[in-house]
Amino acid sequence: MADLPPLLLIGDAAFGERYEAGARRRGHAVTRVGSPEAGLAHLGAQPTAVILLDLAAAGAGGIQTLRSLHAVAPEAAVLLFTEMQEVGTAVEAMRLGAADVLTKSTPPEVVDRAIARAVEQRAPRAEARALRPLLRDAQTAGELKVFFIHSEAMRRVKALIDQAAATDATVLIEGESGAGKSLVAYALHAASARGSRPLVKVNCATLPAELLESELFGHERGAFTGAHRKKPGKFELAHEGTLFLDEVGELPAPLQAKLLQVLQDGEFARLGGTQDVRVDVRVLAATNRQLAKAVAAGLFRADLYYRLNVVRLEVPPLRARREEVPILAEHFLRVYAARYNRPARGFAPETLALFLAYDWPGNLRELENLVKRIVVLEDEAAVRSELHGAGPAPATPPAAAPAKLNLKSAVRRATREVERALIGEALQRTRWNRMEASRLLQISYKALLYKIRDLDLRNPPPDM
Repeated sequence: MADLPPLLLIGDAAFGERYEAGARRRGHAVTRVGSPEAGLAHLGAQPTAVILLDLAAAGAGGIQTLRSLHAVAPEAAVLLFTEMQEVGTAVEAMRLGAADVLTKSTPPEVVDRAIARAVEQRAPRAEARALRPLLRDAQTAGELKVFFIHSEAMRRVKALIDQAAATDATVLIEGESGAGKSLVAYALHAASARGSRPLVKVNCATLPAELLESELFGHERGAFTGAHRKKPGKFELAHEGTLFLDEVGELPAPLQAKLLQVLQDGEFARLGGTQDVRVDVRVLAATNRQLAKAVAAGLFRADLYYRLNVVRLEVPPLRARREEVPILAEHFLRVYAARYNRPARGFAPETLALFLAYDWPGNLRELENLVKRIVVLEDEAAVRSELHGAGPAPATPPAAAPAKLNLKSAVRRATREVERALIGEALQRTRWNRMEASRLLQISYKALLYKIRDLDLRNPPPDM
C-alpha cells in the first residue's frame, strides 16, 4: 500500500465515515474532527497535506474558516464540500485558494480522484513556497520596482524604504487594505542585509488568540490537547531574517504583552515551555488601522506602539496616485496573460478611461483582481459595466449638464494621461535618451518630440 500524505476530515460523523475508508485504502493517514476549531488545533500540532472541509461544520463562518486553515497550513490543499453547488461560494472559495469545491453527494470515487489531484498539485506549490525566501536580486527587484517608480508619492515611500533597510529598526507600515503594505515589507526585507535569510509572514487577523500564540511562539509537546510534538513558532523560523506581522492592530491584548517582551529582550518561551528561546529577528508590522487612535481609545498598548513605530511608512491609497493605474494595469495584464496562456492585447481606451475615473476602494488588490478577471474571461465589456455601476451617485446636475457628458472627450483625456505616463516611464528608463525612448515606445523620433511638447513633459533634473 502506498504511503501517501496525511488527510484531515472536518465535519460530522456521517461526513467523515463517507470518505475516511476510501482515503485509508489509498494509503493516507486520516484524522477526523468535528469542528473547525478542532481542525485548526490539529493543524497547529501535526503536518497535513489535504483537508476535506464540510462547509456545514463551519456554519456561517465558512469562508473565514478557509482563510484560517490557509494561515495555519498554507501548503495544505483544501477540498470544500457543500450541500449544493452554489456558484458564489465556489468562486469565493477558489479565489481564496481552495483546491476544489464539491457537493456532499459527490461519489467517493470522484472525491478520491480530487484528493489525488490535490496531492499532485500540492508538491510543486510546497516546493515553490520553500524556495520563495531565496528568490533574490533580479527577480525580486524586477517585480517590486514597478510599484515604486511611477508616482512621486511612491518614490517618496521607496526613498524611506532605502533608508530604513540599511538598519534593523522596527518599521510600522500603515495604509488602507490592498494599498501595497506587503509589497513595502518585501522591498524592505529584500534591500536589507537580511535579504538572503527567511521572510516569514503572519496575519494576526486570521486566527483566534490561542492558535495565534502557538503560531508566533511555538509550543512544546503536551502544551494543549492535540499537541503531540514540539513545534517551532514563526519567530524561530524567522531567526536571522525578518518577521512580517500583517494586521498587527488585531493582535489580542495578552499577545501584545508577549510581543513587547520579545521586542525588548529578544527572547520568549514556547507554550508549555520553561526554557527561554533567544532569536535574532527584525520585525516589520502593518496595519490598516490608525494605531495612534487605537492607543488613545485603550485598544492597543502604548508601549508596544512606540516599540513598533520606530520608523513609520504610510502607503497612500491608489486613488491618490492615479497616474500609476494604467501602468500597473498593463503590468498585471502581462503577468496574468503569461500565467494563463492568454493574449496580452492591451486595454480599450474606454476601459482605461473608466480605470482612471474609478476610486479603487480596494486599491492595488482590487485592480489586480479586476485585470485577472479580464484576462481569464477575455471580456472587458463586463468589467466596464461593473465599473459604470460602481461609481458614486452624482448630484443632480443643472439642466445644461447632460450636453457636457461626452464619451469621446473623456476617452481623449484618458488617452493623454496614459500617453503621459508611458512616455514618462520610457524617458525615465532611458535617462531621457529620446532616440532610445522612441525605439522602446516603437514610435518615430519626430513623433516622440511632438508628444513631449504636446504633453508638456519636463526635462529631467540635472543629476539624472
